[in-house]
Amino acid sequence: MTGTKPQRDLVHLLSRAEHLAVRRLAAAIEAEAAGCTVEQWRVLNLLADGAGHPMTELADYALLPAPTATKLVDRLVADALVYRHPDPADRRRVLVYAAERGRELHTRLASVLTRVQAELPGSVGSESELEGLLGSLAEGFGTVACTGD
Repeated sequence: MTGTKPQRDLVHLLSRAEHLAVRRLAAAIEAEAAGCTVEQWRVLNLLADGAGHPMTELADYALLPAPTATKLVDRLVADALVYRHPDPADRRRVLVYAAERGRELHTRLASVLTRVQAELPGSVGSESELEGLLGSLAEGFGTVACTGD
């Protein structure tokens, strides 16, 4: 066994940071609202704008495959946190909206998110600088084409 260090892997470091941040957020959400998950928070956070959103947008925002997002929304509907309504522009589509209970839960959990974000290490700069860097990184990855060659 050699004593060499692994090659520097920025993607691994980013994944590890994301994993640890989500774990911290999940614990804080669970402490505030037992049984609530980060994915449920993400759906409620998207719906907090009061507009209806299609399932594809919810799945994308919650970072879930479409079938998993559908099951998650089914649970949120059963818990009276969200409701579905036909899209007035295209009755074949369904939009999801936050119900009153969902808006109340979002308000409670928004303060949890603010607290968790404030606890992130400040050595990387200000929160707005970090948000800008991560946003640019995500946009850059979104424009990279995969060729499969």
